[in-house]
Amino acid sequence: MSAKFLMKSMFALMPQLSTLCGLAQMPNPHGQPINLEKAKMVAAPALDEARKNNWTVAVVIVDVAGNLVYFEKMDNTRMVNVPRQARML
Repeated sequence: MSAKFLMKSMFALMPQLSTLCGLAQMPNPHGQPINLEKAKMVAAPALDEARKNNWTVAVVIVDVAGNLVYFEKMDNTRMVNVPRQARML
């Protein structure tokens, strides 16, 4: 193979390779962001089920990045059961 052929091949493949590199760096979507209203709607059935079964629970809703969106602790729930991130509020 000649050097000229290798150079032409390399320049011909550069757009495809750069596209593949760009796709590899795109973030992996984990879902839709959640706002406070949706978080409360998601937590309500869990809290209702806990009350029905006389469980003491803490409900924590986080967004796709793991940031706290909603936290509710029922009376008499031990703080040992509450995640550390929620205790720092």
